Amino acid sequence: MHNQSMKIKVLFRLRSLEMGGVQRVVLDLLRNLPKEKFDFTLMLNLYQGELINEIPQDIKVIVVEKGKEQMSLNPFIKKIQLAWRRIKLNFYSKFPTILYLLKVPENYDIEIASSYAEFDMVLKSPNKHSRKIAWFHTDVSYDVNQERAIERIEKMKKFDHVVFCAKYIRKVIEINYNVTYPSSSVIYNAIHVDEVRDKASESFLEYQNIGKPIFCSVGRLHSRKGYNMLIDVHNRLIKEGFKHSIVVLGDGEEKENLIKKINQLNLEETFKLLGTKINPYPYIKNANYFVLPTRSEAYPLVINEALALEKPIISTDVGGIPEMIDDEVDGVLIKYDENEMYESMKSFLINPSLVNEIIEGTKNAKMKFDENLIYKQVAEVFEQQYQLKLENERN
Repeated sequence: MHNQSMKIKVLFRLRSLEMGGVQRVVLDLLRNLPKEKFDFTLMLNLYQGELINEIPQDIKVIVVEKGKEQMSLNPFIKKIQLAWRRIKLNFYSKFPTILYLLKVPENYDIEIASSYAEFDMVLKSPNKHSRKIAWFHTDVSYDVNQERAIERIEKMKKFDHVVFCAKYIRKVIEINYNVTYPSSSVIYNAIHVDEVRDKASESFLEYQNIGKPIFCSVGRLHSRKGYNMLIDVHNRLIKEGFKHSIVVLGDGEEKENLIKKINQLNLEETFKLLGTKINPYPYIKNANYFVLPTRSEAYPLVINEALALEKPIISTDVGGIPEMIDDEVDGVLIKYDENEMYESMKSFLINPSLVNEIIEGTKNAKMKFDENLIYKQVAEVFEQQYQLKLENERN
């Protein structure tokens, strides 16, 4: 067993802890990777977000700037505080040596960019001897700004190791951009089936006034997530007399446009945007079906969570999702296409035997979730990078 002085020191960089898949993955790793081997620190640019209270008690935290929640309630003062915070963050970005001098009291063996948002933060680290790891969760082929996508692909070359959250994510870079990374891994994001089921069992009355059956969806309200198309499909089905409701958990920049469309089509009673939920699992469990209409995705945790709750799933066949769902066994995969979405949702509504077959298929899905294997894979990457650091220092 490692003693305290021999533990591998690992620094996770994150912008903030707003609700999101990346943030949940980082917190899960901090909770479950072996503490006898690793000494973890979480460095947040902003101490804000719905998941702040989820930080494990035994994890050291470095805060660069305070969050909005800690600022003045006076709008004028808050505006000044936000402007001053932006100036300081820009200064630290330009002069990372000063940031580390003021905020980072020790050197680390490994520094991790938890997503592309943290690439520059880690690459600019003045700690030249640390091993730099990039975690990548994005399907770059769907980025409307291909210049930006190529920039991210190029930046990943500067890291000592890259972790991809799905085979598809790495493969699409190899095929579309002819780029490979000599040191890289594919490690799926972990979920805890028993924990998901426990949280899903909380007392739940939210659906009392919503018409059944219910399709539930969870995702960011962004144009590429497909909710605009889902409203159109829902409208078609309702007009044709197929009674059902849709509830969507999540928030984002597309919210106002979606609300406007829902109101224009008079769907307020049957298409509900319920906002972000810290515990989404009772909403998934108490719905009849789960639907993910996204145009692009990496490895969405919510698919595995819906499988763990034995929900029949309809999802677009994008990103790493085919690595998660066995088509027509424990879910239905479709193209990002309005007619395919319409036909698959209609088939769920009119064909209970199909739904029951898929529910039966989900009962074996737990075999796909081996969180201990995932933690073992992550630990092995960290230990391998640490050994390479020691070799470099000896040479």
